Amino acid sequence: MTEDFLHYVWKFRLFDMNDLKTDEGEDLMVVKTGEHNSHAGADFFNSKIKIGTTLWAGNVEIHLQTDDWNKHNHQHDKAYNNVILHVVYDSATNAIVVDKRLIPVLELKGKIKRKIWDNYEELIGNKDWIPCEKQIKTVDRFTIDNWLERILIERLERKTGELLTSLNQNNNNWEETFYRYLAKNFGYKINALPFELLAKSIPNSILAKHKDNIEQLEALLFGQAGMLNDDLDDEYYDRLKKEYEFLKHKHSLVPIDESLWKFLRLRPIGFPSVRIAQFAQLVHHSSHLFSKVLEVRSTLELSKLFNVSTSDYWDNHYTFGKLSVTKSKHLGRDFINNIIINTIIPFLFVYGKKKGENKQAEKAFRFLEELAPEKNFILNKWKEIGITAKNSYQSQALLELKNEYCLPKKCLTCSIGNKILNRHE
Repeated sequence: MTEDFLHYVWKFRLFDMNDLKTDEGEDLMVVKTGEHNSHAGADFFNSKIKIGTTLWAGNVEIHLQTDDWNKHNHQHDKAYNNVILHVVYDSATNAIVVDKRLIPVLELKGKIKRKIWDNYEELIGNKDWIPCEKQIKTVDRFTIDNWLERILIERLERKTGELLTSLNQNNNNWEETFYRYLAKNFGYKINALPFELLAKSIPNSILAKHKDNIEQLEALLFGQAGMLNDDLDDEYYDRLKKEYEFLKHKHSLVPIDESLWKFLRLRPIGFPSVRIAQFAQLVHHSSHLFSKVLEVRSTLELSKLFNVSTSDYWDNHYTFGKLSVTKSKHLGRDFINNIIINTIIPFLFVYGKKKGENKQAEKAFRFLEELAPEKNFILNKWKEIGITAKNSYQSQALLELKNEYCLPKKCLTCSIGNKILNRHE
């Protein structure tokens, strides 16, 4: 038995409601279970419980055993003084007195519907890719789609906190914050950290002063990335190196450590050197990029904003000093879609909420509906068990569902899990 399961049982009244009595033998009727509280304080607020002939209004606390109250040090916390009922699985231990008042106890042992518990044990105990892998096909699509809509909002809300923290650190400068997030996502997961550190090491305001000169931009970015420290027989490399030394002293810059960058197991087109060259071109061809993002009306317009290649040098290079077969290195469609999903969508959502511009938040959802679903291992696994994402709206929700609910086995707070738990109620 777990407290989480008891919370679930109490919240949805999944116990025998007939002939309830307190540990003192008084008649008890649950009028209102209350509002589930996931923060500090009692587990359920604004509950209504009738004991004997008296209707009580207040909070409900839930534990496995009565003496868990003292183990959790609630006796020293005034936030629990308004508890009107102590719900426990086993009340074999002493009752609790708070502020000279004996708190009534309701024991649920023997009252919980057995099938609910059996279903819960089956979900939590299995080692499938997701707990309900064998049962999810029996859940109607309406339930799944509605839950995915709610999950997507949770995902964006979670990212909102991270973004607002960064915005605050950047003195509410939206352009600078957007620039840093954009740089981070240029590195995908494997080079996200060095790209983020690179952006922090050279503010967008400095790059803006040199945006009309691509050679200076590349000198600044490659120099700050720590990639201009070698002696190579390469004319372009030497020019960048010389230019960087001048700009480094002019702007008092400190480069990051080159060893942070990872090349191993990456396709050449994904090398950080190529991504930095593409990022330089994006800066070169755009001004006040975030302001332009706010003005676009479709994902097609967004894609055009990010339709950049590299400077001529990189047409036949993947790294400095090593010639390769000539090939244009445009940002690919999947890469641009990744930028839209992981950078632009969260920014539109947060900007709309913070500025009270609902059209921006609504645009974030619309853009996700316009984009095709991503392709990765997690989404392939969902497809194998019968859940196929129609668009990025649903694929983002499925990623959130897997990572935030299925992995930690939060079946009790999942609508799909609830449907399965109550199947044979």
